[in-house]
Amino acid sequence: MDRIEDIILRHSQRGMLKLRPYMEEDYCQAAAREILSWQRGTVFMTTGFYVAGYPETDGPTGTAVLASVLRDLGFCPMIVTEPENAELFSIRGFDVIAAEVGVDDDFFRQLIVEHHPVGMISVERCGLNAEDDYANMRGISIREHNASTDTLFRLAAEYDIRTVGVGDGGNEIGMGNLSDVIQKELSLVPCVVKVDHLVIASVSNWGAYGLAAYLSILAGRHLMPSYAWAADYLKETVAIGSVDGITHERVTHVDGFDESVEQEILDALGDQIDAALAERAAI
Repeated sequence: MDRIEDIILRHSQRGMLKLRPYMEEDYCQAAAREILSWQRGTVFMTTGFYVAGYPETDGPTGTAVLASVLRDLGFCPMIVTEPENAELFSIRGFDVIAAEVGVDDDFFRQLIVEHHPVGMISVERCGLNAEDDYANMRGISIREHNASTDTLFRLAAEYDIRTVGVGDGGNEIGMGNLSDVIQKELSLVPCVVKVDHLVIASVSNWGAYGLAAYLSILAGRHLMPSYAWAADYLKETVAIGSVDGITHERVTHVDGFDESVEQEILDALGDQIDAALAERAAI
């Protein structure tokens, strides 16, 4: 069977396979082990990428799937995003911290001091780039629509907080780990914000699903929600106003991929979990 890292890199169209040689072979598993090592407590999560006036469908579903697994493992996930994105997570009962565009570093320092997060995870969230801007894949600035939640990740080391970032293009939080490679291989202005563990995937949702799958395997329990759960949630986010990041249409597609591809990835990851747990039970 394919490795989980191979599954989340299927159908690659945006150069992530060019970055793979610069990653650990088991980079997603390493990130999941990192998360499991955290003391149980609050985990800050951030997502929400501004596209054509709306949040894109890539990011929220992966964040919700991963947050549900974290809750089952005893963590308290808190999603930090713009107020306009809050409903995307409150519909499933996740705690949301609203960060307005333009808030300064002191706002994020106060969040850290108040909530004492044991770790931070970003899924498809724009980070400051080498030109001191927040830009989409077309190089267009989205600064006026993007709260600087990446500040949390730039402050994390000061507070001895470990971080994980999931991305699929080069402009997301965490891609600073490979900024030189991205600038050379992908010909775009890379994000410069680093994390302790970077997870790359063809679609960021899939990277979050990969983490959820590894957390299930390492915990010895099938915790990852089913495709039906994720599909229902995705429909709810589109009804609220999310759009496909490629076509800008209000459809249940993610980065141009239709529902059948999303199901392929989640079913393959589910099979990996079942196989690993069965093998463990047989020992």
